[in-house]
Amino acid sequence: MPLLMTAGLVAEQSSLYPRPPQQWILVLIDCPGIQGLYTYAIPSNLTIQVGDILSVPLGSHLVGGIAIAFTTDLPIDLTVEQIKTVEEIIVQGFFTVEFWQLLHRVADYYATDLLDVIRAALPPGILSKSQRRIRLNREQIPPGAELFCSASGQIIFQYLQASKSGDYSYRHLQQKFRTKVASGVRDLLKRGWVESYLEAPKYARPQQKKVVTLLATSSHLELTEKQQQVLTSLQHQGGECWLSELTKLAHCAESVIVKLAEKGYVNIEYQECLRLLAQPDINRDGQRLLTPDQKAALDYLQGLQGFHQVLLHGVTGSGKTEVYLQAIAPILSQGKSILVLVPEIGLTPQLTDRFRARFGNKIVVYHSALSEGERYDTWRQMFNHPGQIVIGTRSAVFAPLINLGLIILDEEHDSSFKQSQKSPYYHARTVAQWRAELEDCPLILGSATPSLETWIQTDPSQPSKNAQTHYLSLPERVQSRPLPPITLVDMRQELKTGNRSIFSRTLQTALKQLQPQHQRAILFISHRGHSTFVSCRSCGYVLECPHCDVSLSYHYTQEDAQQLLRCHYCNYSQAHPRHCPDCHSPYLKFFGSGTQKVTASLTAEFPELRWLRFDSDTTRQKGEHRRLLERFRQGEADILVGTQMLTKGLDIESVTLVGVIAADSLLHFADYRSAERTFQTLTQVAGRAGRGDDPGQVIIQTYSPHHPVIQAVQTHNYHRFIEQELPQRRGLNYPPYGRLVLIRLSSLEPELVEKSAIAIAADCQQQLGAMAEILGPAPATIMRVAQRYRWQIVIKFPSQSQRYPDFRYLQQYCPTGVSFSIDVDPLFIE
Repeated sequence: MPLLMTAGLVAEQSSLYPRPPQQWILVLIDCPGIQGLYTYAIPSNLTIQVGDILSVPLGSHLVGGIAIAFTTDLPIDLTVEQIKTVEEIIVQGFFTVEFWQLLHRVADYYATDLLDVIRAALPPGILSKSQRRIRLNREQIPPGAELFCSASGQIIFQYLQASKSGDYSYRHLQQKFRTKVASGVRDLLKRGWVESYLEAPKYARPQQKKVVTLLATSSHLELTEKQQQVLTSLQHQGGECWLSELTKLAHCAESVIVKLAEKGYVNIEYQECLRLLAQPDINRDGQRLLTPDQKAALDYLQGLQGFHQVLLHGVTGSGKTEVYLQAIAPILSQGKSILVLVPEIGLTPQLTDRFRARFGNKIVVYHSALSEGERYDTWRQMFNHPGQIVIGTRSAVFAPLINLGLIILDEEHDSSFKQSQKSPYYHARTVAQWRAELEDCPLILGSATPSLETWIQTDPSQPSKNAQTHYLSLPERVQSRPLPPITLVDMRQELKTGNRSIFSRTLQTALKQLQPQHQRAILFISHRGHSTFVSCRSCGYVLECPHCDVSLSYHYTQEDAQQLLRCHYCNYSQAHPRHCPDCHSPYLKFFGSGTQKVTASLTAEFPELRWLRFDSDTTRQKGEHRRLLERFRQGEADILVGTQMLTKGLDIESVTLVGVIAADSLLHFADYRSAERTFQTLTQVAGRAGRGDDPGQVIIQTYSPHHPVIQAVQTHNYHRFIEQELPQRRGLNYPPYGRLVLIRLSSLEPELVEKSAIAIAADCQQQLGAMAEILGPAPATIMRVAQRYRWQIVIKFPSQSQRYPDFRYLQQYCPTGVSFSIDVDPLFIE
């Protein structure tokens, strides 16, 4: 049965409907090279419902699968005797009726397979292959057993006996003994001297740890001083503690606690230990006094019943987070769950700390940077416990929350909410809206610079606005703090007056005042690394990546270290050459600025100032986002130098200065959203200044000070920006008025991918006619990435409400070797 035909079965045979009188279940299996629907028998001891996650046999493995539908018909090529039986239920009732509807809607809208959507909704490991293992059955082995084995059986038997555990994976035995394994293991299994079993992936199994429980508290003379210390420490922990932690608290060896158990004072047993993200201790706080605007917004939100979509449009520092917190409190007290989505992992520590200070241990963090074990246990924690708050990034929109009462998207304008790396290419804001509709709960979209799509939906001046969409405004900062004044510095004039520094004279003066006034600064640059490209001053040759059609960027590591060039697309790196590869000139120069160059210039020009870098190079290790921000907050540096991460919700009261090194690097992109993205980024980073008692200032260095977008940023004027931008979008039928579908193709063979693109564009033109405008086919802006040649076709529909065909049929024009993907509502057209 084709996968797409299962939708009707799922809708009709949910857990709300009685199971029909038959014994087979269709199970969706996703393993490497094995995907699709398989039929299984249901054992009498299991009560299976559609949506359960099951463990089922497949060949010699146990694999994970999802119960899709009951069936009374067997496939024509199978008999009853050939049908295998479901092994066990891993998770029961995960896919509720509403959740199934959500998954199918995502698959339908984004023109992708249901299986891809299910993968996005589940943590890794749930559906992966297990490992076959061979273990000695010591009780069944007679004396001199090896004498009765075949030659191959003796080899395997002796190898297992020599091991302390007598237990090896089948794959390990195959690698060691190759062709002798199959017959040897078969001989040992027939005799019953070994057993074959299947082990689930380690990260997809609950973690078991020893826990110590206090049984008796009275002192006895036979106890040693160390043993008395253990009992005292255990009492201070409420009578129960993990064994590993108790040894640290009591400063003793594990054997001391084992002796106490033998004497009957404590009990030691295994319990499951959830692998949740470790969080530092936070001092609790209470509700803060609201401004009149905050109070009005909160009252409005608390009066909403059922599904409503609300734009909370608040200037930077207006207290949107406090409104979230006070809106959440009564919903949480009703035993309902809340989902809070943030655009970047770097934003989660600060927001999480704020939420934990208010709601304690009801906070769960979920994002892709967790280990596989942490993601698996966090997912199960969400599924099993109502009345909690989940804070996560884009993928958390599929969190298995029970009794969902509210969804919040903070910084809803951010492009990180769009999945752009792999199918399904969903936007978390769109999926959150569908989920809120299905769960019948409110959706709050918060931003100081709303996306134009959200603005059009909620604009109060629109007479045709949906009655379930609302606009709430927070036009002023808390405690009546002023928005920071923004100074524009024309870098053309700086150059004319002889200033060759990357810092304008205005910014230099402001930086010199930081330490005397005990204040701190943020310097924003859009690129990481040292320089954006390296060029020969003699012939103009630019060093490029051999695998991609982009220039290599220079990355500084340390003084006297080898100079390194790196590609930001495929991560290729090479040593910086001494001479030009084209003309052999020694005059190679670094052009452009990145975070490394900014910090190097700070060290050279302001040696007294301490700095920290905050970009994707310095935050790769787990927990590094939190550590860097905490170091800056504690005063270990005067300046935080970073990229886009700095624009996302950073709230540090001592920051009084924000400097933007090169605003034009954002503005001049060949993309219809570049103006919107520039306004949002510059407004957001400017909003990091002056959030405490001291007033702030912002200095933007630009070569285009009179550009309309830069002018709107200088006055913090969102309405001025949209008045300029929306008419241009409307005239060209671009979102939020029109709708785009982007078809991407790539291949190692340039002629093959070009031919496929031409055939697809011709088919689209024939099928759609005047319904849509076909742009392309054309090479991508960067045609070659990681040796793959990329082409694309943009289909532009004139109306957001217009339906379009399922473009997956176009893959028929792509031969083997040409990859094909469909991106509905793309944010970037490269």
